[in-house]
Order: sequence, then C-alpha cells, then structure tokens
Amino acid sequence: MKTLYNFLTALIFVSFVVACKPVPTTPQASTDITGKTWKLTEINGQPIKLKDPKRNPFFKLNMASMRYEGNGGCNGVGGTFEIKPEAMRIKFNQGMSTMMACDDLETEQLFTKALLAADNYSVNGNTLTLNKAKMAPLAKFVLQ
Repeated sequence: MKTLYNFLTALIFVSFVVACKPVPTTPQASTDITGKTWKLTEINGQPIKLKDPKRNPFFKLNMASMRYEGNGGCNGVGGTFEIKPEAMRIKFNQGMSTMMACDDLETEQLFTKALLAADNYSVNGNTLTLNKAKMAPLAKFVLQ
C-alpha cells in the first residue's frame, strides 16, 4: 500500500511539474492595422512610380475617432471607416480631399479608388494588402 501511495504521489508531482513548464511559443505577427502609417508600394499589381519619392501616398487609421487620414501624394485625403478585425473586413467611406493641382495625379486617383473599393485586407509581416472580394489585390502597403 505504501508503494502505491509513493507511486501516486510521484505521478502527481511529475504531472504538476510538466503542466507548469512553459510552452515555447513563436511570436505572432500583429494583424492590427490601426494606429500605424501605411505607405503605398503597389497599385493594381504594379509597383508605384513616383516623380517625387517624398510624396509617397500613405494612410493611417484612428480607432478612437473611426477616421482615416492620409495623403495621395499631393492632396490630403480622409474620411470615416468601418473595420471588423476578427474577419479582416474593412470599408473606407467617401470622405474629403484637398483639391490642389499636381503634376502626377494618376497615382493619387488610383490610390483613392483602391481605398474606396476595398472590402477586406490581409497582413503578412509588415505588408498590408487591401483587397476586393477574392480578386487580385487592389493595393499593397508597407509599415512606415
């Protein structure tokens, strides 16, 4: 009987030690895209071509106000957005834009069009992709 008692005590002790041992984990990439500045790198599958690299289109999502703000390369853009992070769904609502005349408005127009057409997104490391349904990506961004 004493042997059985010692065996069960040892078994419980070993089980406790194994259960308390930390399990190594792999760091997970964050899929939270809010509060970060995202710089445009591709539009409709093509790398962007800028006359002035300092005027790279970008945007940022502010969860407190549920507003997005950014710049299309010349004009400021902004408006409201809706997001469902658990489903990686997003919707940019038509907002405002400044109306300055610029040399290169093509990239800016494609950037704005991609924001308004997007209905979902994906994140791979520091790369954000805005998509529409299951079609090819509309635009790709890198964390700035």
